[in-house]
Amino acid sequence: MIKEEYIYLYFYLPITMSQESNDTNDIESQFLKLFYALDSKTRLKMIQSLHKNEKHISELAREQELSIPVASKHVSILEEASLIERHIYGKTHVLEINNKDVASSLDILAPTKSIKVKKGTSLLDALKRVAIVETKKLKGIEQVVAVNGDEGFYIYEKEGELCDQTVQKCTLSDDVTITWKKLEPIAKMRLNIEIED
Repeated sequence: MIKEEYIYLYFYLPITMSQESNDTNDIESQFLKLFYALDSKTRLKMIQSLHKNEKHISELAREQELSIPVASKHVSILEEASLIERHIYGKTHVLEINNKDVASSLDILAPTKSIKVKKGTSLLDALKRVAIVETKKLKGIEQVVAVNGDEGFYIYEKEGELCDQTVQKCTLSDDVTITWKKLEPIAKMRLNIEIED
């Protein structure tokens, strides 16, 4: 009699870049902090203002017509949610959007799928069991171009580490957590370039 071996595979299908957390309470806490931070018109205006460029806390307070202590309270809430960063230069506090964490903050909304597959199953076959996957041959290599109808470029992490194998070549031999990521364009800098005569 042939003994079949099965492994457990957990998929995170995030909306944006991923930030791993195995602790359910930590995820719930992060979720609550994010939505609490976004549940204020004042804080949303602060995020919009900081999206344009970094600012001193006093400038942000003046823009929002708030006292510095009140603005500081709002800033602390945004920092707790990892939406903004504070840089301290002497007595000057400069605030900026935390682009990396703003995107990854949404990861808590990503669904988690659990499946059981046979040892040696390819990652692509496992993914096809939990999502509608569209592939195309690009430069002779079959690439995932859409998941559940969401077109884009995709990568994956195996236990938090980026992998250099395609999803077809990645075979599964142990229980593993896969984080499936869609690459999203996030502006890191804008350049206004003026041509001299």
